Amino acid sequence: MDNNKTAVAIITARGGSKRIPKKNVKPFLGKPIILYSIQAALSSGIFDEVMVSTDDEEIAELAKAAGASVPFLRSEEAANDHATTADVLWEVFSTYREQGRNFDYACCIYPTAPFVSGEKLRKAMTMLQEAEADSLLPVVRFSFPPQRSVVLRDGFLSFRWPEHMNSRSQDLEPFYHDAGQFYCMKVSSFLEQKRLVMDKTIPFELPELEVQDIDTLQDWEIAEVKYQILHRE
Repeated sequence: MDNNKTAVAIITARGGSKRIPKKNVKPFLGKPIILYSIQAALSSGIFDEVMVSTDDEEIAELAKAAGASVPFLRSEEAANDHATTADVLWEVFSTYREQGRNFDYACCIYPTAPFVSGEKLRKAMTMLQEAEADSLLPVVRFSFPPQRSVVLRDGFLSFRWPEHMNSRSQDLEPFYHDAGQFYCMKVSSFLEQKRLVMDKTIPFELPELEVQDIDTLQDWEIAEVKYQILHRE
């Protein structure tokens, strides 16, 4: 990171969670899962501020005890089930501006992202700046080529793209999806485009072992197993 540029890490952690109650503070291998994101941001050493955007007092106190900042609580509008990550970031940047604070770069980190590390964040933010891009998106390659997927029509299976039914996997263009861990961005670009995947978005490819959506308790258990595999001594 350019030392002349300012950067903020924003960890988005609202209190409500329907599928996994109190998901953002649930213990992950012995400690609240949000602490992994906070500690990764702090250990990276590249952020002028590591803040948590939350509407929940318990999360706010936990975050502050871990060394993060909670300069303001999230509004009800930005904490409802329909608010997007972009909505939350817009509110954060707007509130900071009202306080007379502006940042050149930002990294939005999800609170349930135990595979994020300070090293990854340093590398990602450096890549973003060197590429002069609007944003950086961590992605993972689909393990099976989507071009050879099948769909159900009138009770019978058929190839979605019949022209690829006999194609070799190695001959097909690789497809990727959002790893759901963090998003790095140039703040001015976000304020102009109001979205996470912008006009000039570069990839940060991650291996499948370091990626796991955590939407169910089974997902949670799988993530713990993956984490233990990655951190074997």
